[in-house]
Amino acid sequence: MANLANAIRIFQSGALSHHEFLAQVDRVLASDQANSERLLEILQEEHTNFPLPPDVYAEVQRRIEHRAEPQPSPDGEETRVQTHPGQHPATPDAPAAMARPEQPGAGPDRIKGVGDTLNGRFVLEECLGFGGMGMVYKALDLRKLEASDRNPYIAIKVLNVQFRGHPKSLIALQREAKKAQKLAHPNIVTVYDFDRDGSMVYLTMEYLTGRPLSHLLRTPDFKGLPYGETLPIVTGMARALAYAHERGFVHCDLKPANVFLTDSGEVKVIDFGIARVFQKPEPDAEATVFDPGSLGGLTPAYASPEMLEHREPDPRDDIYALACITYELLTGRHPFDRLPANQARSAGLRPQRPKKLGRRQWRTLKAALALDREARTATVTRFLDGLSGERRGRTYVTLMAASMAMAGLFAAIFVYFWTFETGREAGEGAPAAPAESPPPVAAQPAAPSLAAIAPILAGVPCAALAPTLRGDTLQVQGYLPGTFAVAPLKNMLGAVPGVRAVNLDVQPVRDDQCGIINALAPYWVRNRQAGGAAGIHTQAPNGELTEGAPLVVNITTPGYDSYVNIDYYVLDGSVVHLVPSLRARDNQAPPNYSATVGSLGNWVISKPFGKEMVVLLVTPVPLFEGLRPESESGAEYLRAVQERLGKIAREQGSDRIAADFVQIATRARKP
Repeated sequence: MANLANAIRIFQSGALSHHEFLAQVDRVLASDQANSERLLEILQEEHTNFPLPPDVYAEVQRRIEHRAEPQPSPDGEETRVQTHPGQHPATPDAPAAMARPEQPGAGPDRIKGVGDTLNGRFVLEECLGFGGMGMVYKALDLRKLEASDRNPYIAIKVLNVQFRGHPKSLIALQREAKKAQKLAHPNIVTVYDFDRDGSMVYLTMEYLTGRPLSHLLRTPDFKGLPYGETLPIVTGMARALAYAHERGFVHCDLKPANVFLTDSGEVKVIDFGIARVFQKPEPDAEATVFDPGSLGGLTPAYASPEMLEHREPDPRDDIYALACITYELLTGRHPFDRLPANQARSAGLRPQRPKKLGRRQWRTLKAALALDREARTATVTRFLDGLSGERRGRTYVTLMAASMAMAGLFAAIFVYFWTFETGREAGEGAPAAPAESPPPVAAQPAAPSLAAIAPILAGVPCAALAPTLRGDTLQVQGYLPGTFAVAPLKNMLGAVPGVRAVNLDVQPVRDDQCGIINALAPYWVRNRQAGGAAGIHTQAPNGELTEGAPLVVNITTPGYDSYVNIDYYVLDGSVVHLVPSLRARDNQAPPNYSATVGSLGNWVISKPFGKEMVVLLVTPVPLFEGLRPESESGAEYLRAVQERLGKIAREQGSDRIAADFVQIATRARKP
């Protein structure tokens, strides 16, 4: 039985070529008396210790499967296919659910692999990996290629032999495709369709470049990631699960191999293949017809005790798996040394606290690792909130339109200057009415006018101020320098004829943020006076963010096609471009568009800490051709922005440019 292991080790040493190794494997399979179950176990053991190239692993597995019907034995990462009491394993004599009615008596097709074509359309070019239900290949879509599609590649999951032999395997894949199509979320792999070629059934989905999370965790010298690098990965997984749970689906087989880290920094959860409906919608009774859980797929190291006991699925089963993966990311080891949860419970094992976690984070993680479902964290959102150290609300903050429409822009802006000196009385410097011309006693008070207010606001340095009149009450919103004397300004505005009350709703800004305000104030004011259709808000309460937390913002766009630009102005004087960027290239938005940016955990709070600003800038044409550096000097960028906005305003009209600001307060995470 060691012959296969020896052949693998010799190949890993470089002493055998690819073809020589496969020839050696064929000789082992012809002479070894071990059953296919044991051979697959040996293959998996050797692959776990020293990973084989995916295409080599797939080819060896394919040859073992072709030798005889396999019954894979569980290893820490590979999905186990269980036989429930009273259920017999599939055999070659089982009903051939895959046979086409129009081809009675057709023999089994040759097992296809790299180099083969499915349905004359999909060319299997590379084996990307394997999962509980089948092998995953990178495939060239000849139809896309013919149409000159810039991205003609897709991923194809081909059903494993043991599932093809299962009478209900076609139903399983059909249900998986339908469920996955419903789960349209940035952190869940996009599934297109399913089909078959003879007896081979396959699923088509989006092609991702990157690597599975399991590759990171199985790196020989992996000892865990810093908290700040772990949180974005966990956040991506958590958001995918929360989205699925809200729609009534439990993944049931979450593990590192089913989490994909893309080259663009995204986190994608894959293979909802055995997910079962735990809340069945009334119109959809399909779950009562076929339960994918009858195939029994699970991974012992990440399955909750309840799953191992064949209890009904629950979101807390996924939370247990998520907690196990989180623990591994932080420490480099499994919380229970990869022991199945029911055995860990019987042995009374308790996970040790990772040194990188504070008390609150550890309480959260420990609760999610509870070996009793009733004691386990109830929701993914609660788990994520506790782990991130933030009590963040789930309700998106929406931009409220002004209740009174503004009457357009001023016909002319008059420059108005005044000086406030130490010791002067509040309000001095405002225009004085001639002493010899008092207003008639019987005259009605004049109606307040925005034209009379505009010169006063225009004269305030480093400010973005938008006035609103409601009868004789003046409301002013915006931004002022933190050192500016607010009381004299309020007195001057109160002296405008017809104004009886003044409400100032302003936020202070640092002096070094004046460049941002001065460059974009006209577009911010115009946006506010037009109803504020372009808006940006943080999901964090009061805009307060702690080190390691993801920066997540909600945006809205005006009622026309536009290009969205989101920039994060950091305390050190640099600017980080969130959108567009290498991580978020597409920034074109349709009219009245709403979106959440940063939910993938692409941007995480780090030093320096303090009051910072995130800016939304909406333009009718691209602000710049091509991508700018991810980070650059804020002052230099603002100069380029001002020059470009001037040109856009001349060609497209300044009313097609809108800006909005949001301030955030960042701080270090408490030890």
